[in-house]
Amino acid sequence: MITLRSGAVAAAIVLGLVLAGAGLSGAARAQGTMVGPEVCAECHKAEVQVWEGTVHFKSFRELHKSKDPDAKAIVEAAGGDKNPKKNETCTLCHYAMVAKKEGDEAKAVSGPACESCHGAASEWVKIHNDYGGPGVKAADETPEHKQQRMQQASAAGMIWPAQKFDIAMNCMNCHGMARPGLDAAVLAKMMDAGHPIKPEYELVQYSQGTVRHRFYPPDVTKNAEMTPAELANLFVAGQAAKLVSAAAVVGKSDNAKYKAAQEQRLADAKAALGKLAAPEAKALIDAPTVENARKLVDAIAGKDLSGEVGGLLPAAGTYK
Repeated sequence: MITLRSGAVAAAIVLGLVLAGAGLSGAARAQGTMVGPEVCAECHKAEVQVWEGTVHFKSFRELHKSKDPDAKAIVEAAGGDKNPKKNETCTLCHYAMVAKKEGDEAKAVSGPACESCHGAASEWVKIHNDYGGPGVKAADETPEHKQQRMQQASAAGMIWPAQKFDIAMNCMNCHGMARPGLDAAVLAKMMDAGHPIKPEYELVQYSQGTVRHRFYPPDVTKNAEMTPAELANLFVAGQAAKLVSAAAVVGKSDNAKYKAAQEQRLADAKAALGKLAAPEAKALIDAPTVENARKLVDAIAGKDLSGEVGGLLPAAGTYK
C-alpha cells in the first residue's frame, strides 16, 4: 500500500538506477517481519483509506465467520487450527501477521495489507521515514539522501512501487496458489475440498480497480490512473511473474485441478510474452527464472509497449 509521496516518476527512474548500481534487483533483500498497516497509515492516509474499501480489508472480518460449507471444508482440509486467522496455511496469504515485539507469536491483525505487497517492514520502515535526520521533512530531502534512502530501504526488504515485477510476484504467488511454504499434500487436499484458483488472474485488471492507490504530485489528492503505456508495462511485469510462479509449482502436486490451472497460467503467460519483440521475452519463455524475468522488466522500462500488447489489456470496465 505504500506509495511515493513526491517525485514519483523521477523516483522510479532513480530507484532503477540505484538498484542496478548496487546490484540489488531483489535477490539480496533482507527478510523482516510485519509491523502492521496502522504504522503505514501514519503517513499514507489516502492509500489506507483506499485499502479499507477493498476485499483484502473486508476479508479480515468476514472470512473466519463464513458459514459456507465449502469454506469450512477447505479450512479442515488445510489441517491445524479451524480458525483461518490461526491456521498456518491460511495465514500464508489471507492475513497480515504481526508480532507486537520481537519473540512474540505473530497474530493476524488484518487481511492482506501494505506489507503483503511491499514487503515486511520491520527492517526498512525507519529508513523509509528518515528524510535526512530529525525534523527534516520529505519536501526538504536532498536528492543525494533520497537515492541513499531508497537504496538502503530496498536492501532492507522494501519493495517500491517502481519494482513492478517484485510486487507482481507477491500477487501471483497468492492468487496463483504458488506461495512458497504451501505444502503439496495440504494443497491437494484443499483443492479437492473446493479451494478456488483463478488461472486467468491478471495484474492490471486486479490492481487498477478498487485496489488502485496512486497519489502522486502535483496533485496528491488524486488517485491517478495509469497511461496506456504504463498499463502495458505493468501487464508485461504481471505476465512475467505469472510465468515464473507457475513454472516453479507446475510439478509440485499431482492434483489434476491444480496442475491444469498451472499449465493454463504457463500457456497464457507464454502467449502474452510471445507478442513482444524484446529478445529478453523469448529468453524468459525458454527459461522462466526470476533472473530472466527481471532482465525483461528492466529492458522494457520506460518503453511504450501498447502497440505490442495493448490488445490484450482488460477494458477499464472490467477492473476488479
